[in-house]
Amino acid sequence: MSVIVIGSLTVLGLIAAFFIVDAGARSYAEGRVKQEIADNLPDTVTGDVSVSIGGISVIAQYLSGSFDRVALTAPTLSVDGVAASVRVVATQVPVDQGKPVGDVRGVVDLDQASLNTLLRSSLAADAPDAKLMLGDGEVRYTGSLSVLGFPVGYEATATPTAVADSLLFTPTSAKVTTGSGSVDAGELLPLIVGQQPVRVCVAKYLPEGVSLARVNVTPERARITLESSSLLLTRKSLTTLGTCSAG
Repeated sequence: MSVIVIGSLTVLGLIAAFFIVDAGARSYAEGRVKQEIADNLPDTVTGDVSVSIGGISVIAQYLSGSFDRVALTAPTLSVDGVAASVRVVATQVPVDQGKPVGDVRGVVDLDQASLNTLLRSSLAADAPDAKLMLGDGEVRYTGSLSVLGFPVGYEATATPTAVADSLLFTPTSAKVTTGSGSVDAGELLPLIVGQQPVRVCVAKYLPEGVSLARVNVTPERARITLESSSLLLTRKSLTTLGTCSAG
């Protein structure tokens, strides 16, 4: 009986020792991933990134060649002067940085000021100033049209959608705010609502291969969901940023 007890205690001791060693390995691995990310981010990105590695055994995952799940959190990240809160979950993250991460899903939260910073950088140099105001599932913005030579101001309501590289805000309703008495407001509104969506380029702030999946807007923030299945955790990959189409 004593042999069985001693044997059981020995096994339990070995299991405990393994988990203690594995916990140390997890902490070391998280620190290494954090440092690798910090070293490889573009110079225009600032902010602290927290790293958490999931799964039961980090040692076993490392020996298998990839980590099951790596979560990154940066509540106060700044990208080229644009403030954002970022959360990313990557699965099947290879130990070999030359191989792509199996799947990357991210969420970026932008407040109204940050969204307008993105908008200003997307507008042509000669475009009039514009400002987006966040609402519940929609945004509002002001603009002007020239009708029969008369400048007419308006305020439009738009719904947000995401395409691979940009946010689109498509006008759904509008009201005339200023204008000449010679202009029929009823005839003007279809012109406003029929305008091209306001396009806000996001890809130029993201590594190439990371695309937008969807966007959700509340009065507090615009939440952008990102995805990628081709991202490499190398400096070249993380510092090669995307571009936006002209259309």
